[in-house]
Amino acid sequence: MLRTENSAWRLGLLHAFSLWLLLSGSAAQIRYSVPEELTRGSFVGNVAKDLGMDVAKLAAANLQVLSDSDSQYFSVNVNTGIIIVSDRIDREQLCGPNLRCFLHLKLAIENPVEFYRIEVEILDINDNAPEFSSSAIALQIYELAALGARFPIPHAQDPDVGTNTLQTYHLSANENFNLNVKARTDGSKFPELVLENLLDREHIAVHRLVLTAEDGGSPPKSSTIQIAVQVLDANDNHPVFDKPAYHTRLVENSPLGTLVIKLNATDRDEGPNGEIRYSLSSHNSETLRKTFAIDSITGEIRVQGNLDFEESSVYEIEVEATDMGSPTMEEHCSVVVEVTDVNDNPPEVVLTSFSSSINEDAPPGTVVAVIHVKDQDSGDQGKVQCDLPRNLPFKLRKDFEHQYSLLTSEQLDRESVAHYNVTVHAFDLGNPSFSQYMSFSITLADVNDNPPQFDRSYYEVILEENNPIGAVLLTVSAADADKDQNSRLSYSVLASPGRQRVEDPTSYISINPTSGQVYAECPFDYEQLNHFRFQVEACDGGSPPLCNRIMAHIYLLDQNDNAPWIRFPFMAKDSAMQFRISRSTAANTLVTKIMAVDLDSGRNAWLSYHLEQATDPSLFSTALRNGEVRTTRGLQDLDDPTQELVVVVRDSGEPAMSSSVTVVVLLEESGPEAFLGLTAQSEESEGPPMVTVYLIISLAAISTISLMALVALGVRCCRPGACRPPTPFGCCRSQGGMLQDPLDPMLEQCHYQLSPGEAPIGVQVACLGPPARGYRSCLSPVSDVSEFVFLKPSLILSAAPTRSGLEPDVCGKQAQPVNTDWRFSQAQRPGTSGSQNGDENGTWGRNSQVEIRNAFKP
Repeated sequence: MLRTENSAWRLGLLHAFSLWLLLSGSAAQIRYSVPEELTRGSFVGNVAKDLGMDVAKLAAANLQVLSDSDSQYFSVNVNTGIIIVSDRIDREQLCGPNLRCFLHLKLAIENPVEFYRIEVEILDINDNAPEFSSSAIALQIYELAALGARFPIPHAQDPDVGTNTLQTYHLSANENFNLNVKARTDGSKFPELVLENLLDREHIAVHRLVLTAEDGGSPPKSSTIQIAVQVLDANDNHPVFDKPAYHTRLVENSPLGTLVIKLNATDRDEGPNGEIRYSLSSHNSETLRKTFAIDSITGEIRVQGNLDFEESSVYEIEVEATDMGSPTMEEHCSVVVEVTDVNDNPPEVVLTSFSSSINEDAPPGTVVAVIHVKDQDSGDQGKVQCDLPRNLPFKLRKDFEHQYSLLTSEQLDRESVAHYNVTVHAFDLGNPSFSQYMSFSITLADVNDNPPQFDRSYYEVILEENNPIGAVLLTVSAADADKDQNSRLSYSVLASPGRQRVEDPTSYISINPTSGQVYAECPFDYEQLNHFRFQVEACDGGSPPLCNRIMAHIYLLDQNDNAPWIRFPFMAKDSAMQFRISRSTAANTLVTKIMAVDLDSGRNAWLSYHLEQATDPSLFSTALRNGEVRTTRGLQDLDDPTQELVVVVRDSGEPAMSSSVTVVVLLEESGPEAFLGLTAQSEESEGPPMVTVYLIISLAAISTISLMALVALGVRCCRPGACRPPTPFGCCRSQGGMLQDPLDPMLEQCHYQLSPGEAPIGVQVACLGPPARGYRSCLSPVSDVSEFVFLKPSLILSAAPTRSGLEPDVCGKQAQPVNTDWRFSQAQRPGTSGSQNGDENGTWGRNSQVEIRNAFKP
């Protein structure tokens, strides 16, 4: 608190001196120039060098930098006197459009008191491109606009200054417009469009231009705006007929309202300037006006009087088309109508041979029907022709003068179209022509040419283990486009292709051949198999049948159906493991370690250790996660010599499952201590020197054997194809240094088995293999002597070992031996406790491959 008050007092004094120096005119001033947008830490200037100050005295002089602005853009290194950038500097934000931009700093030294003014000029960089107020604009210009007309357009703005600001505009190449730029006294520039060539809306209705604004930076930056110039129409085009003269024919006695011809005139103008009205010219005679009439909107000329070939065989009609512009414009044409004699007998059509049903696989060219035609008229009016609609897969072939055959023209498909209605059109060559229509139906017979199709590409089912027998896993569904017997489907189950653990899926699933429901024939066990797959085949009832297959995947979810299994201490049911410790044991000494494993996965396999009962609850404690049993205080003479502990191991499932173990700890006055349930046998000897000699000899022998074994193991592991038949120190290695699947039958397994009476001394275990979803870790039962360290093990999906070392199938019916490799590494030094790289759950891992490299004590 005192230091803070002193600092405030000294700062106030410094400001007072600074003000005095400023008023007295004794302060010096330094100017630097830096560009904007420098990165933090960029060099600005060396104050010590520019002021001729001793750098070594800067720190002691309490050098400070004060800024006139609210933001601290610069800072000074008191050890070097260098000013650096400490915050982002945006010149446009600080000074706006001003050409010059300055930041003022005050450099104060406390001892002796000196004051300097530093002026930093912020130089502009081209960090802003010119910007228009919008990305596109639209202009409307009259088609008859005069040359030289000017049309202002929005200008662009650039917050940079000097040469970095907006300098020029560019207009995209075009035939009608030029660009003029007006400059104001404040330096702003405004673009204008200038009409250079006359506009023609009928030629180009919309002119699309691109205006580019560019600054003078290096490199320059630019932006664009899209300009759409819409040309407004003027009535400068007259109507135009498709033809200057039209020719047509009519038979005599044509009924009233018969369409003679439909005229069509177009006007390139738009709106009212392009609307056309038709009328008969005043040049037509009164008789012609009574015989024909024209629709003013559509241009259709129709009969409104009687036509008589004997009175007139040719009519010439004058028609005029007028637009609705101001002033109006018009155009004329002539229509020549020839009147021909009457054709008054229609053709007759007779179906002489016909097949109402054909197979859908009939080849193209198959004859379906034979048609006979005739006409009682003579000449061209008696000649009959036939045709069919174009959307049918049939064609007509003319066999003789009056006979046609109906043939298939392409491959038929009943599933696309099962029924056709065929209409034959027969017409004579008279003028006008008479025609006759005859319709009949053709049905396609089904052929088994479509395999079943499933409703999806594969099936996936997520199922909890321990399902009831007969539960429906999924329902497969397929459809067949054929009909009747060819579409009746039956389902069956096939084994999935490739190697899998269970080859015959019918041993654990079944399928309803009609409904496609797949049933479970047994409860599934997640611990044995968490995923399996099979194929479902659907076959139709055709002859021969057509089939299709689909893959189904079943994924199992774990349930908490396995209680923790205590792996250490090893003991029979309803028995207790005895441990002997000396009464001189200190507090927090490791007595033993309870090791358990849970065959479940995930949270169901998270284990915790609890000391439920104890002869003296204050004497021992159990670690919640690793199962270590330790003394909580030093042993006393009054403590009961036999301490019985009941440790309960619980998992974290819902509901939780547990197992218990009873440990009897015997308190001894003196003598060798027994660890891990291995009682050290006291031997009678003549004196301590002999025991020491035996111990030294044993340790030397064990060390020598361990060294030789490690050398042999290293040579064997580094040799290609290092996996050999079992040796005292196994080594298993695959190509590329990666561990192979332990379930792969092509992999040779290397094992090590402890012989009776052997006990590991200081063993460190490292689990190798890629990480997987489920994992376990385990620790040595006596951390004071040795440590087991297990990394995350390789859990092989769909293959988990059981407690007995046998591998049941998906339903837990069959058992196959499972090989697990244990490879041990060098022990930690005695006296350490706890675990390294181990899971805090304190559980064993399944399917772990471990490397053993240590000596074993008989």
